[in-house]
Amino acid sequence: MIHMKKDGEWLVGHLVEDAASVGALLREQWRLPRKQVHLLFQHKEVLLDGTPAAQLAEAKAGQEIRLRLCRPEPLGLAPVDEPADILYEDDHLLVANKPPGLLLHPTEPRHTRTLDHLIAGHFARTGVAAKVRHVHRLDQDTSGVVLYAKHALASALLDERLRERNISRTYIAFVHGMVKQDSGTISQPIGKDRHHPNRRRVSSNGDPAVTHYRVVERYAQASKLECRLETGRTHQIRVHLSHLGHPLLGDTLYGGKGGMISRQALHAAVLRFSHPFGERPMEVRSPLPDDLLRLEQTLRQAPMRR
Repeated sequence: MIHMKKDGEWLVGHLVEDAASVGALLREQWRLPRKQVHLLFQHKEVLLDGTPAAQLAEAKAGQEIRLRLCRPEPLGLAPVDEPADILYEDDHLLVANKPPGLLLHPTEPRHTRTLDHLIAGHFARTGVAAKVRHVHRLDQDTSGVVLYAKHALASALLDERLRERNISRTYIAFVHGMVKQDSGTISQPIGKDRHHPNRRRVSSNGDPAVTHYRVVERYAQASKLECRLETGRTHQIRVHLSHLGHPLLGDTLYGGKGGMISRQALHAAVLRFSHPFGERPMEVRSPLPDDLLRLEQTLRQAPMRR
């Protein structure tokens, strides 16, 4: 457990347990990159009880530790002067609400308005001189919650939580057909589709992937599901639900039909994790966007087929 507060360019806290060495604490427990740890010690930017520490120095519970990890950084991309929908923010992290159709980050030079650009604009307006660091990703046409880290230590700790599956993401999905089972788990490996560069497919040679689902509501020719990711493979929910025989409405890449909605009907609704500084449980929710609310209303009004 880490209790740290921001004090200007420094993160300040008290150690809650002994460590064999300060260097090992930063590298192995707090997961800071080795190069960054080396530079911190080289520039005497690791202090124990106010004194510059050596990498091999013992670290004792109760000692104050200071790390100069919040010095001003370039944003990394040009800020866009447009409001971002911020669901939660503190000195260490930020959770934003991504609208459908907006890229999360630029993949080509022509991409100059992405969610990352909007967050850069938010940082510029609020005086946060930090690199824009998203912790996980969403597809362009998927809406909902995205987690950002505001400094290197927060990024390292959140990345580790993501790898260890300690960040829970729950999605709302509208799929074709009436899903019979009230709940279930899809555990099928996912790999690239060699016939289509943008597609993924269930493949015995793919990476392990697990999706848990629960039926929230059934309609005449569709179902509303709540899906929880245990892993985070590219297009995981889209691939798994298509494999189940219930592709997402609007997801023409994976067998869904358009017409009722102009994108895949998928929304990242809830993000749950323990805050990296203090371990308090966090739950951030994003309401269904307008296009999915309209879709839901249409589905509820559709007559049953005879």
